[in-house]
Amino acid sequence: MRLIVGLLAGIAGLTITVASQTTAPERFAMRVVATGLAGPWEVTWGPDKQLWVTERVGKHVLRIDPASGTSKVVVTIPDVHQSVSQDGLLGLALHPDFSFNMGTDFVYVAYTYDADSGAALARRLGIRRYRFDTPSATLVEPTEILRDLPSHDDHVGGRLAIGPDRRLYVTIGDGGANFGQNRCMANRAQDLPTAADVKAANWGAYFGKVLRLELNGAIPANNPLLEGVRSHIFSYGHRNPLGLAFGPGGALYESEHGPSSDDEVNLIQLGRNYGWPRVAGYRDDKAYVYSNWSASTEPCAGLPGRGAPPPSVPSQVETSWNHPQFTPPLQTFFTVDALEKFPGGGNPTMAPGGLDVYTHDAVPRWKNSVLALSLIRGVVYRLPLAPDGRTVNGPITELFRSLNRYRDIALGPDGRTFYLITDPGGSVRDASGANTQVLANPGSLLEFRFTAAP
Repeated sequence: MRLIVGLLAGIAGLTITVASQTTAPERFAMRVVATGLAGPWEVTWGPDKQLWVTERVGKHVLRIDPASGTSKVVVTIPDVHQSVSQDGLLGLALHPDFSFNMGTDFVYVAYTYDADSGAALARRLGIRRYRFDTPSATLVEPTEILRDLPSHDDHVGGRLAIGPDRRLYVTIGDGGANFGQNRCMANRAQDLPTAADVKAANWGAYFGKVLRLELNGAIPANNPLLEGVRSHIFSYGHRNPLGLAFGPGGALYESEHGPSSDDEVNLIQLGRNYGWPRVAGYRDDKAYVYSNWSASTEPCAGLPGRGAPPPSVPSQVETSWNHPQFTPPLQTFFTVDALEKFPGGGNPTMAPGGLDVYTHDAVPRWKNSVLALSLIRGVVYRLPLAPDGRTVNGPITELFRSLNRYRDIALGPDGRTFYLITDPGGSVRDASGANTQVLANPGSLLEFRFTAAP
């Protein structure tokens, strides 16, 4: 569902396509469970009735008691490389049969590391498995599942999810290519590996992808054949995918950042192409134009980094590109006709964090909703799904508004309790729409408990 606004803030002729949003009428009680977390990035409810949290900066995996807030470090990973705002210890997933002393007490983590032992820095993304040792309550026996996945200093991705097919799904961003300080770096979100690449374990084309792995890191035999090659790639054409979760019937939902508008929530399907960098959001020729800085006829490094691309940089509108597997988003947020006309300055964006799917009956009318977190707006958006899970069916509502950057969410098994982790720093927009870096609960684990229906 989209809402067209013909006039906003007194600016005639401006059309803004945004998600139709209202404030949720439900009531919740908020409680601070834990504070002082070193860049919490992932929160997962475990069958041990503990919350499992990764610290991107602290390089720890924690188990936090949701009742008392007491936390215990179950592993510290010193070979994690963390030096910028998006790298470090990232996603976590528990084995689907995780139950103590059953031989399947495995925990999977995604992390960035330095693949160059010398002075140079070569960022890579790795997937590692640990076994939870019950007597010591620690993670032991680190086993590398997949190494040498591409990474860079921006748009890292790193979210993990295990599907009902008992396979591990991994998001990898485009590395920030063709954007900001990395504008001269070719964007590879549309690139696909060759058979020779796969044979040589050269995963350089995995930028901007959602991967599907066997739990031992192998390529599943039923992964899609893309240009005749089967690899770990499940879908492609992604920018900065930071949310990933399964819903009813094995449907896989993902959220990702747009360039300066057009943040997306996607239904991820086998072998489909989600358009980036040729398309942002819908293929509608609105504000976004693909300008390929790396293909400039003048040396890219000497071009100005701000303002419109110079004539030497080839540019294409979205409808100049088509692909038989292109799949539009389930929902976009803040699609605009022209960025320079957006009132108040800045970018019209939600900046997606994590994502989950609510399937419980405890909150009336919420069953089968996507909960998509916003970093910059300090809210969680609830997207009600149609019965088939393929479309948004009804108005989008805002939940849990606060001056916090919501990084990830975990749902309690009672269906009434929601746990959110917050960034330790960064910008958020206050009630007036102005940016502030004064956060209400930096680096915290928060609990929101449903108390009343409208």
